[in-house]
Amino acid sequence: MDWFNNSKLFDLAKQGQRLTHIALVIPLSFLFVFISQMGIIPVFIVLGILYGFSETGINLPEELPALISGFWMSLQLITAFGFVYVILWAWLKFFEKRPFWTLGFELKNAIKQYARGFLFGMLMFVGSVAILGAFGSVAFESGDSSKQGVAAIGGVILVLIGWVIQGGAEEVLIRGWALPVIGARYKPWLGLLISSLIFVLLHGRNPGLSVIALINLALFGVFTGLYAMREGSMWGISALHSVWNWVQGNFFGFEVSGTQAEGGTLINLMETGDDWLTGGAFGPEGGIAVTIVLVISILITLFWKEKEVENLS
Repeated sequence: MDWFNNSKLFDLAKQGQRLTHIALVIPLSFLFVFISQMGIIPVFIVLGILYGFSETGINLPEELPALISGFWMSLQLITAFGFVYVILWAWLKFFEKRPFWTLGFELKNAIKQYARGFLFGMLMFVGSVAILGAFGSVAFESGDSSKQGVAAIGGVILVLIGWVIQGGAEEVLIRGWALPVIGARYKPWLGLLISSLIFVLLHGRNPGLSVIALINLALFGVFTGLYAMREGSMWGISALHSVWNWVQGNFFGFEVSGTQAEGGTLINLMETGDDWLTGGAFGPEGGIAVTIVLVISILITLFWKEKEVENLS
Protein backbone atom coordinates (compact mmCIF):
# COMPACT_ATOMS: atom_id res chain seq x y z
CA MET A 1 0.00 0.00 0.00
CA ASP A 2 2.59 2.50 -1.13
CA TRP A 3 -0.22 4.94 -1.97
CA PHE A 4 -1.07 5.28 1.74
CA ASN A 5 2.28 6.81 2.68
CA ASN A 6 2.97 8.50 -0.64
CA SER A 7 -0.37 9.84 -1.82
CA LYS A 8 -0.20 12.56 -4.44
CA LEU A 9 -2.30 14.69 -2.08
CA PHE A 10 0.69 14.95 0.27
CA ASP A 11 2.98 16.08 -2.57
CA LEU A 12 0.45 18.70 -3.62
CA ALA A 13 0.17 20.03 -0.06
CA LYS A 14 3.95 20.47 0.09
CA GLN A 15 3.93 22.83 -2.90
CA GLY A 16 3.20 25.77 -0.61
CA GLN A 17 5.68 27.74 1.46
CA ARG A 18 4.23 26.45 4.75
CA LEU A 19 1.83 23.81 6.07
CA THR A 20 -0.84 24.69 8.62
CA HIS A 21 0.08 23.50 12.13
CA ILE A 22 -1.88 20.54 13.46
CA ALA A 23 -3.12 22.60 16.43
CA LEU A 24 -4.88 24.97 14.05
CA VAL A 25 -6.49 22.47 11.68
CA ILE A 26 -9.51 21.51 13.82
CA PRO A 27 -10.45 25.02 15.02
CA LEU A 28 -9.90 26.46 11.53
CA SER A 29 -12.10 23.76 10.00
CA PHE A 30 -14.96 24.79 12.29
CA LEU A 31 -14.26 28.47 11.72
CA PHE A 32 -14.28 28.08 7.95
CA VAL A 33 -17.61 26.21 8.06
CA PHE A 34 -19.11 28.74 10.49
CA ILE A 35 -18.13 31.69 8.30
CA SER A 36 -19.38 29.95 5.17
CA GLN A 37 -22.75 29.17 6.70
CA MET A 38 -23.32 32.84 7.41
CA GLY A 39 -24.01 33.03 3.68
CA ILE A 40 -27.36 31.34 4.19
CA ILE A 41 -28.72 34.15 6.40
CA PRO A 42 -30.06 36.28 3.50
CA VAL A 43 -31.83 33.21 2.11
CA PHE A 44 -33.44 32.53 5.51
CA ILE A 45 -34.61 36.13 5.71
CA VAL A 46 -36.22 35.92 2.27
CA LEU A 47 -37.83 32.58 3.11
CA GLY A 48 -39.12 33.98 6.39
CA ILE A 49 -40.68 36.95 4.62
CA LEU A 50 -42.28 34.73 1.98
CA TYR A 51 -43.44 31.82 4.10
CA GLY A 52 -43.18 32.94 7.71
CA PHE A 53 -40.90 32.17 10.64
CA SER A 54 -41.46 29.45 13.23
CA GLU A 55 -39.91 28.40 16.53
CA THR A 56 -37.79 25.82 14.71
CA GLY A 57 -36.68 28.17 11.94
CA ILE A 58 -38.04 28.14 8.40
CA ASN A 59 -40.42 25.39 7.36
CA LEU A 60 -41.27 25.37 3.67
CA PRO A 61 -45.02 24.88 3.07
CA GLU A 62 -45.83 21.28 2.18
CA GLU A 63 -47.95 22.42 -0.75
CA LEU A 64 -44.96 23.94 -2.57
CA PRO A 65 -44.29 22.23 -5.93
CA ALA A 66 -41.20 20.03 -6.04
CA LEU A 67 -39.47 22.40 -8.43
CA ILE A 68 -39.90 25.39 -6.09
CA SER A 69 -38.94 23.56 -2.91
CA GLY A 70 -36.01 22.04 -4.81
CA PHE A 71 -34.86 25.50 -5.82
CA TRP A 72 -34.90 26.72 -2.22
CA MET A 73 -33.18 23.57 -0.97
CA SER A 74 -30.46 23.89 -3.57
CA LEU A 75 -29.99 27.59 -2.85
CA GLN A 76 -29.64 26.90 0.87
CA LEU A 77 -26.97 24.26 0.24
CA ILE A 78 -25.08 26.51 -2.16
CA THR A 79 -25.08 29.56 0.11
CA ALA A 80 -24.29 27.54 3.26
CA PHE A 81 -21.33 25.65 1.80
CA GLY A 82 -20.23 27.56 -1.28
CA PHE A 83 -18.07 30.03 0.62
CA VAL A 84 -15.92 27.15 1.92
CA TYR A 85 -14.19 27.15 -1.47
CA VAL A 86 -13.57 30.90 -1.31
CA ILE A 87 -12.26 30.77 2.26
CA LEU A 88 -9.90 27.91 1.47
CA TRP A 89 -8.68 29.73 -1.63
CA ALA A 90 -7.85 32.76 0.49
CA TRP A 91 -6.11 30.66 3.17
CA LEU A 92 -4.00 28.85 0.61
CA LYS A 93 -3.10 32.03 -1.25
CA PHE A 94 -2.18 34.21 1.71
CA PHE A 95 -0.97 31.73 4.35
CA GLU A 96 0.19 28.48 2.78
CA LYS A 97 1.20 30.25 -0.46
CA ARG A 98 -0.04 27.67 -2.95
CA PRO A 99 -2.74 27.55 -5.65
CA PHE A 100 -6.22 26.16 -5.04
CA TRP A 101 -5.81 23.27 -7.47
CA THR A 102 -3.21 21.73 -5.14
CA LEU A 103 -6.12 20.60 -2.95
CA GLY A 104 -6.49 17.81 -5.50
CA PHE A 105 -8.05 19.44 -8.54
CA GLU A 106 -5.63 18.58 -11.31
CA LEU A 107 -7.49 18.51 -14.61
CA LYS A 108 -5.95 15.24 -15.84
CA ASN A 109 -8.55 12.46 -15.68
CA ALA A 110 -10.98 14.80 -13.89
CA ILE A 111 -14.06 13.73 -15.88
CA LYS A 112 -13.20 10.05 -15.56
CA GLN A 113 -12.62 10.32 -11.82
CA TYR A 114 -15.78 12.35 -11.23
CA ALA A 115 -17.94 9.94 -13.24
CA ARG A 116 -16.47 6.95 -11.42
CA GLY A 117 -17.05 8.54 -8.02
CA PHE A 118 -20.62 9.37 -9.02
CA LEU A 119 -21.20 5.72 -9.97
CA PHE A 120 -19.55 4.35 -6.83
CA GLY A 121 -21.59 6.62 -4.56
CA MET A 122 -24.82 5.55 -6.22
CA LEU A 123 -23.94 1.85 -6.03
CA MET A 124 -22.95 2.12 -2.37
CA PHE A 125 -26.24 3.58 -1.29
CA VAL A 126 -28.27 1.26 -3.50
CA GLY A 127 -26.38 -1.53 -1.75
CA SER A 128 -27.47 -0.12 1.62
CA VAL A 129 -31.11 -0.12 0.49
CA ALA A 130 -30.72 -3.68 -0.82
CA ILE A 131 -29.56 -4.81 2.64
CA LEU A 132 -32.56 -3.10 4.23
CA GLY A 133 -34.78 -4.82 1.70
CA ALA A 134 -33.23 -8.21 2.45
CA PHE A 135 -34.21 -7.75 6.09
CA GLY A 136 -37.70 -6.59 5.14
CA SER A 137 -36.96 -3.20 6.66
CA VAL A 138 -37.96 -0.91 3.82
CA ALA A 139 -41.33 -0.23 2.20
CA PHE A 140 -42.93 2.13 -0.29
CA GLU A 141 -44.59 5.15 1.27
CA SER A 142 -47.56 6.96 -0.23
CA GLY A 143 -47.48 10.71 -0.43
CA ASP A 144 -48.09 13.76 -2.59
CA SER A 145 -47.98 12.46 -6.17
CA SER A 146 -46.76 15.87 -7.39
CA LYS A 147 -43.56 15.36 -5.37
CA GLN A 148 -42.83 11.79 -6.39
CA GLY A 149 -41.69 10.00 -9.51
CA VAL A 150 -41.76 11.69 -12.90
CA ALA A 151 -43.58 14.75 -11.53
CA ALA A 152 -40.65 15.48 -9.21
CA ILE A 153 -37.81 15.11 -11.72
CA GLY A 154 -37.31 18.88 -12.10
CA GLY A 155 -36.94 19.44 -8.37
CA VAL A 156 -34.80 16.34 -7.88
CA ILE A 157 -32.33 17.43 -10.56
CA LEU A 158 -32.27 21.00 -9.24
CA VAL A 159 -31.38 19.80 -5.74
CA LEU A 160 -28.49 17.78 -7.18
CA ILE A 161 -26.73 21.08 -7.94
CA GLY A 162 -26.87 21.98 -4.26
CA TRP A 163 -25.66 18.52 -3.20
CA VAL A 164 -22.70 18.84 -5.60
CA ILE A 165 -21.64 22.09 -3.91
CA GLN A 166 -22.28 20.75 -0.38
CA GLY A 167 -20.62 17.36 -0.78
CA GLY A 168 -17.68 18.85 -2.62
CA ALA A 169 -17.19 21.55 0.02
CA GLU A 170 -17.01 19.02 2.86
CA GLU A 171 -14.58 16.86 0.91
CA VAL A 172 -12.33 19.76 -0.12
CA LEU A 173 -12.15 21.06 3.45
CA ILE A 174 -11.65 17.73 5.21
CA ARG A 175 -10.02 15.37 2.70
CA GLY A 176 -8.50 17.97 0.38
CA TRP A 177 -7.04 20.29 3.02
CA ALA A 178 -7.09 18.93 6.60
CA LEU A 179 -5.99 15.38 5.80
CA PRO A 180 -3.08 16.25 3.47
CA VAL A 181 -1.62 19.12 5.53
CA ILE A 182 -1.48 16.88 8.62
CA GLY A 183 -0.39 13.80 6.67
CA ALA A 184 2.34 15.67 4.82
CA ARG A 185 3.69 17.44 7.92
CA TYR A 186 3.34 14.53 10.37
CA LYS A 187 2.06 11.04 9.50
CA PRO A 188 -0.56 9.86 6.96
CA TRP A 189 -2.44 7.82 9.58
CA LEU A 190 -2.66 10.91 11.80
CA GLY A 191 -4.09 12.94 8.93
CA LEU A 192 -6.67 10.22 8.29
CA LEU A 193 -7.57 9.99 11.98
CA ILE A 194 -7.94 13.71 12.64
CA SER A 195 -9.78 14.42 9.38
CA SER A 196 -12.27 11.65 10.25
CA LEU A 197 -12.68 13.15 13.72
CA ILE A 198 -13.39 16.57 12.19
CA PHE A 199 -16.05 15.02 9.96
CA VAL A 200 -17.76 13.39 12.95
CA LEU A 201 -17.64 16.58 15.02
CA LEU A 202 -19.09 18.68 12.19
CA HIS A 203 -22.15 16.40 12.23
CA GLY A 204 -22.29 16.10 16.01
CA ARG A 205 -25.42 18.23 16.43
CA ASN A 206 -27.49 16.68 13.67
CA PRO A 207 -31.01 15.53 14.62
CA GLY A 208 -31.53 11.88 15.52
CA LEU A 209 -27.85 11.19 16.22
CA SER A 210 -27.14 7.79 17.80
CA VAL A 211 -24.13 5.66 18.71
CA ILE A 212 -24.37 3.73 15.43
CA ALA A 213 -24.70 7.01 13.52
CA LEU A 214 -21.48 8.26 15.14
CA ILE A 215 -19.71 5.02 14.21
CA ASN A 216 -20.94 5.31 10.63
CA LEU A 217 -19.83 8.94 10.40
CA ALA A 218 -16.37 7.83 11.53
CA LEU A 219 -16.36 4.96 9.03
CA PHE A 220 -17.47 7.31 6.25
CA GLY A 221 -14.62 9.63 7.20
CA VAL A 222 -12.11 6.79 7.06
CA PHE A 223 -13.46 5.45 3.76
CA THR A 224 -13.55 8.83 2.00
CA GLY A 225 -10.08 9.64 3.33
CA LEU A 226 -8.67 6.37 2.01
CA TYR A 227 -10.41 6.83 -1.33
CA ALA A 228 -9.02 10.35 -1.72
CA MET A 229 -5.52 9.24 -0.69
CA ARG A 230 -5.54 6.35 -3.13
CA GLU A 231 -6.87 8.40 -6.02
CA GLY A 232 -4.68 11.39 -5.14
CA SER A 233 -7.50 13.70 -6.18
CA MET A 234 -10.68 15.39 -5.00
CA TRP A 235 -12.75 14.81 -8.11
CA GLY A 236 -13.89 11.27 -7.42
CA ILE A 237 -14.59 11.56 -3.71
CA SER A 238 -16.43 14.87 -4.15
CA ALA A 239 -18.76 13.20 -6.65
CA LEU A 240 -19.20 10.14 -4.44
CA HIS A 241 -20.16 12.20 -1.38
CA SER A 242 -22.54 14.40 -3.35
CA VAL A 243 -24.38 11.57 -5.06
CA TRP A 244 -24.54 9.58 -1.80
CA ASN A 245 -26.52 12.43 -0.23
CA TRP A 246 -28.62 13.00 -3.33
CA VAL A 247 -29.59 9.36 -3.84
CA GLN A 248 -30.37 9.02 -0.15
CA GLY A 249 -32.56 12.11 0.13
CA ASN A 250 -33.99 12.73 -3.34
CA PHE A 251 -33.90 9.35 -5.02
CA PHE A 252 -35.23 7.22 -2.16
CA GLY A 253 -36.71 9.89 0.11
CA PHE A 254 -34.78 9.10 3.30
CA GLU A 255 -33.43 11.57 5.85
CA VAL A 256 -29.87 12.67 5.12
CA SER A 257 -27.91 12.65 8.38
CA GLY A 258 -31.11 13.46 10.26
CA THR A 259 -32.39 16.11 7.84
CA GLN A 260 -35.28 15.70 5.41
CA ALA A 261 -34.40 16.74 1.87
CA GLU A 262 -36.71 19.03 -0.11
CA GLY A 263 -37.38 18.99 -3.83
CA GLY A 264 -39.27 15.73 -4.14
CA THR A 265 -38.15 12.13 -4.53
CA LEU A 266 -38.12 9.68 -7.41
CA ILE A 267 -38.94 6.66 -5.23
CA ASN A 268 -40.49 7.40 -1.85
CA LEU A 269 -39.34 4.74 0.62
CA MET A 270 -39.65 4.47 4.38
CA GLU A 271 -37.70 2.46 6.92
CA THR A 272 -39.58 -0.19 8.89
CA GLY A 273 -38.23 -2.14 11.81
CA ASP A 274 -35.64 -1.60 14.51
CA ASP A 275 -33.63 1.63 14.57
CA TRP A 276 -30.33 -0.24 14.95
CA LEU A 277 -30.82 -1.58 11.42
CA THR A 278 -32.69 1.24 9.69
CA GLY A 279 -31.13 4.25 11.43
CA GLY A 280 -34.39 5.62 12.77
CA ALA A 281 -34.75 9.41 12.73
CA PHE A 282 -31.17 9.87 11.50
CA GLY A 283 -31.93 7.97 8.31
CA PRO A 284 -30.12 4.88 6.98
CA GLU A 285 -26.74 6.42 7.86
CA GLY A 286 -27.62 5.66 11.49
CA GLY A 287 -28.16 1.93 10.91
CA ILE A 288 -26.18 -1.29 10.55
CA ALA A 289 -27.05 -1.63 6.85
CA VAL A 290 -24.84 1.37 6.05
CA THR A 291 -22.19 0.09 8.50
CA ILE A 292 -21.89 -3.09 6.43
CA VAL A 293 -21.55 -1.17 3.17
CA LEU A 294 -18.91 1.18 4.61
CA VAL A 295 -16.81 -1.64 6.08
CA ILE A 296 -16.88 -3.48 2.74
CA SER A 297 -15.99 -0.24 0.92
CA ILE A 298 -13.03 0.37 3.24
CA LEU A 299 -11.72 -3.16 2.71
CA ILE A 300 -12.04 -2.87 -1.07
CA THR A 301 -10.23 0.48 -1.06
CA LEU A 302 -7.43 -0.94 1.08
CA PHE A 303 -6.87 -4.26 -0.62
CA TRP A 304 -8.00 -4.00 -4.25
CA LYS A 305 -5.09 -4.96 -6.48
CA GLU A 306 -2.92 -2.01 -7.43
CA LYS A 307 -2.76 -2.97 -11.10
CA GLU A 308 -6.56 -3.00 -11.22
CA VAL A 309 -6.90 0.40 -9.60
CA GLU A 310 -3.84 2.18 -10.97
CA ASN A 311 -4.17 4.63 -8.12
CA LEU A 312 -7.79 5.16 -9.26
CA SER A 313 -6.45 7.69 -11.76
